[in-house]
Amino acid sequence: MFIIFLQITLSGLLNAVDGLWSCCGEEHIIIFTTNHKERLDPALLRPGRMDKQIHLSYCNFSAFKQLVINYLCITEHELFEKIEVLLGQVQVTPAETAEELTKDCDATECLQDLIKFLQAKKMIKEEIKNEENIKEEPEPKKMIKEEVKNEENVKESELGRENT
Repeated sequence: MFIIFLQITLSGLLNAVDGLWSCCGEEHIIIFTTNHKERLDPALLRPGRMDKQIHLSYCNFSAFKQLVINYLCITEHELFEKIEVLLGQVQVTPAETAEELTKDCDATECLQDLIKFLQAKKMIKEEIKNEENIKEEPEPKKMIKEEVKNEENVKESELGRENT
């Protein structure tokens, strides 16, 4: 299998997009996605090229309920409360949520799978946070060396005062 990486310039991308509009008389929808809108060149975002910008956020409980209606055809379930709490604790996309809701025909099993998925994401989030906290804590050896240096500096300054 060969992987070919093509580099395209901003000018090339803009020409391609503008070419799509000029060659076709009908209305078209072109969808661009990015995780970093702030890095995009303003020429790409100008009106006429990008007429509509939609922020797709993480899945909140309201979006979850709509997905459940669409995929499982239910409006209430005893597991909703637990899912609402977990959705407030982790960031999960609507696509990830929908994937869990379509794995099984049984609504309860789907919701239980979603809870397991959300709990796993929560655990990963907590592990990452713990790792970051460990990295930020000073190493004990360095602290001891700094304390010894501070004590030596205090003694030197006391000796200096006694000699004067």
